[in-house]
Amino acid sequence: MKKLLSIIGFGVMLTALAANQNKIPANQKLRMAEAAVAQFYVDTVNEDRLVETAIRSMLEELDPHSAYSNPEETKELNEPLAGNFSGIGISFNMNQDTLYVISTVAGGPSERVGLLAGDRIIKVNDSIIAGVKMRNTDIMKRLRGPKGSKVNVSVLRRSAGKADTVEFTITRADIPINSVDAAYMVDNKTGYIRLSRFSAETRNEIETALKDLKKKGMKQLILDLVDNGGGYMQPAVEILGEFLEPGRLAVYTEGRNSPRYDHMTQPHGIRPLFNDGRLVVMVNQYTASSSEITTGAIQDWDRGVVVGRRTYGKGLVQRPFPFPDGSMMRLTVAHYYTPTGRDIQKPYNKGDQRAYAMDIVDRFNHGELMHADSIKYIDSLKVETLRLNRPIYGGGGISPDRFVPLDTADFTKYYRDVTAKGVINQYAISYVDANRKELKRRFKTDDDFVKGFDVDSSMLHDLYARAAKEGVALNEEQARQSEPLFKMILKGLIGRDIYDQPTYFKVYNEYDPIFREAYRLINSPEYDAILRKP
Repeated sequence: MKKLLSIIGFGVMLTALAANQNKIPANQKLRMAEAAVAQFYVDTVNEDRLVETAIRSMLEELDPHSAYSNPEETKELNEPLAGNFSGIGISFNMNQDTLYVISTVAGGPSERVGLLAGDRIIKVNDSIIAGVKMRNTDIMKRLRGPKGSKVNVSVLRRSAGKADTVEFTITRADIPINSVDAAYMVDNKTGYIRLSRFSAETRNEIETALKDLKKKGMKQLILDLVDNGGGYMQPAVEILGEFLEPGRLAVYTEGRNSPRYDHMTQPHGIRPLFNDGRLVVMVNQYTASSSEITTGAIQDWDRGVVVGRRTYGKGLVQRPFPFPDGSMMRLTVAHYYTPTGRDIQKPYNKGDQRAYAMDIVDRFNHGELMHADSIKYIDSLKVETLRLNRPIYGGGGISPDRFVPLDTADFTKYYRDVTAKGVINQYAISYVDANRKELKRRFKTDDDFVKGFDVDSSMLHDLYARAAKEGVALNEEQARQSEPLFKMILKGLIGRDIYDQPTYFKVYNEYDPIFREAYRLINSPEYDAILRKP
């Protein structure tokens, strides 16, 4: 009877609308279509999935960044930006289908119970996770859980030439997700900060890093935003408050139904922590969103010099619309504009997701990533910086003051094949496993390691032999060509496993062309020449 009434009701609605067929509201038409499928389709349908598909398809007709996420996807999206999650507090890698503990979070749950770097977790509660080709995401779901809950893990620990199984019960706790990957002194006056994302805790992390570096004598700073895909907007405004004078325009947003809103800088304390002294910002083609807000404001106000390659060009403001079931729609409502009025968003055609996704490939094919003269500047989009009236250009993304070409010479097919098999990680893990105590004895600090450790020919020989066992035949010519890259990655991974994440960047930066140019420039008269200072 209930179904009959609903069918009659649907028929009455159709009849009423047919009499006024040119005035059917779009949202009503959508509801009618879903109701018709649900009630009359020949087979059983999953209405929830139909609605989700309809929402996703609708958003795909808009801009490239409006999107829908189901409850699980929403949780995964928000977790890194929230700044913490509840878990056991380890960083790990998968080595031949076994979870290998790289390090434990200082003061975290795993460290407190005695878990050690080099341990292999083979079982979580009743689930064996070793040798079963389990995905990282599935492993993390087992290790993470509500704060205060307990998880039992079985660990294989090698000591004195033998392996023992050790059982631990770990009480989960809040684990911070750091946005500052590294902060160290490059020399006695140059600081370096590597920022990987803009999250809820970014301001506090940057503030801590700046204060620590200043205590160590920092007079000038390299801010590394390479590959930083962004995150929350507000932390970008907040950290700009430490680099610019108070009350400066950091960014403004504006859209069809969103009037212009200016976001102004304000230091966390009485005065900015670093609004004087040389500042170089490192960027590349994957620097996006909040990173571009930060970079654009620093460039617009002539506060520092931007080094690298044109940034991604993501300047659309998404407003979240959460649904009661935990899913969410992120809808673009405005554009981000730098203080000079440059639209950060690169051009796009609505509904053409493929062309938008291929933009970086197109840049590569057109030579923009390798040759400065291949970058196309549009005169109508030229503006001047706000203090020194330097010419800069809009058109999508932030173009650097000093271009650094992408160097692909070391990226041979052999290197890609070895990397794809996970051989470099596997070898680094096994090398550290066998030499951890000796390396720590030889190199008391990570600085000692960076200066004194070298990947020798015997290590490379062992690496190539391991790759051959994994089905990657040695190509001697390409191996020689990629040797500097093999050495750098291997040394960085070994250093990270023995010490911490910043060690990797200390090693990598000696190789990285963008860092090398940033460091050269910050110590050169060219810095003042770019900013036209006497």
